[in-house]
Amino acid sequence: MSLAQEIDTNFWSNPPWGKGEKKYRLGLKPIEKSSWFDSKISEKLHSFKIKSFTHRYSDVVAVTEDSIEAQQLLSQEITPASSAFPDLIANISLAVPDDICIIKSSGDQELLAGSVCSPSYWNLKEKIGLPLRKIHSPVKSLNQKIGNPIERFIKNMPEDIPFKRENWFIHEDESRFHNKSESFLSSDISSCYIRSERETILKFSPHYAVFSINVRFKSMKSLIKHREVSEALLKSLDMMDNDEIKYFGGSVKVKRIQRFLSS
Repeated sequence: MSLAQEIDTNFWSNPPWGKGEKKYRLGLKPIEKSSWFDSKISEKLHSFKIKSFTHRYSDVVAVTEDSIEAQQLLSQEITPASSAFPDLIANISLAVPDDICIIKSSGDQELLAGSVCSPSYWNLKEKIGLPLRKIHSPVKSLNQKIGNPIERFIKNMPEDIPFKRENWFIHEDESRFHNKSESFLSSDISSCYIRSERETILKFSPHYAVFSINVRFKSMKSLIKHREVSEALLKSLDMMDNDEIKYFGGSVKVKRIQRFLSS
């Protein structure tokens, strides 16, 4: 079985919303260090990152003045694949398929540095330097569901053990760069895409943790072959509160998806 086939099988047997779990939950589980990044960066994704750095660097890379030590320490964990770009975190991110962010693991847990070429509904330039609590503020109920637990988790998590969770969105296209929420322009939900995000966090020093995001896409049309998975997604959507619905793209978008899944 090829890696692509294995990823596809794993997705449908264990979708990011599980058997109908709430979308916004901590859901972190420890994994082996050898599974921290579950694949090598593809040539296509490497080219996409290079293009992003070349043409919109300030949109996809941001650092604080006091992040130098953290970037240098991370480079001991992930060997940079380049030296072509101004910030070490950009060169590090070319070695892995994931986007990566460095977070201070103590105090207010500020976002110190990020290389994020594939954002989903958030803007790195607006988040850099902010504590996690403010980063989560667009969804008012999110701090209660994730913010408080993740702050405690990062503060107390053991070093050198990666933890993994799955996140998901639904987009109208396969574009990787979505730095603001979108509502559907078309009623044809079958032409839209599930955006699955494999997220990990690892504390790589007493003071810093690195958060990574690996984005993959599945067509909504392919849900037709997986009835139980479709029903579980509908259940998860039904549990969203008003703040979550607004962040997800609004009630019109959610209702269209619900009608598609119900049919």
